[in-house]
Amino acid sequence: MTKQDFTISFLVDQTPKEVFDATNNVRGWWTEGVDGNTEKLNDEFSVRFWDIHYSRQKLIEVIPNTKIVWLVTDSKLTFIEDEAEWTGNQIVFDITKQGNQTELRFTQVGLLPDIECFKDCSNAWTGYITGSLKSLITTGKGKPTTIEELSK
Repeated sequence: MTKQDFTISFLVDQTPKEVFDATNNVRGWWTEGVDGNTEKLNDEFSVRFWDIHYSRQKLIEVIPNTKIVWLVTDSKLTFIEDEAEWTGNQIVFDITKQGNQTELRFTQVGLLPDIECFKDCSNAWTGYITGSLKSLITTGKGKPTTIEELSK
């Protein structure tokens, strides 16, 4: 990871296990339109947001209550010139205890300021991570894109 890779973090009062479990519940915070499994090493899943975004992820590192890493094995982002811009990126969730709180640090390795998707993708991630995922962790209810929304 470099300092340029998109990174965002937050602190919560929940335990590392609660943060880890919520993060693995991708349907609960990113999109209900997940196809596949999202919890164990070597699980693979895909997400689709209408005809704008498709990506396939493989869990390549899972350290309970500490770290989750997805490798983006395929992507098609139709709103940018290089539609496969995410392919080969790693999406990393680092979970660490900070005193009485737990920090979740999200990094998309490869999402750099000089690539076309950076502005739109970093804005979207900010909403999903600090809004939906944080809400899922702290209240038990995230704000994922729903199947109903995807059907429109």
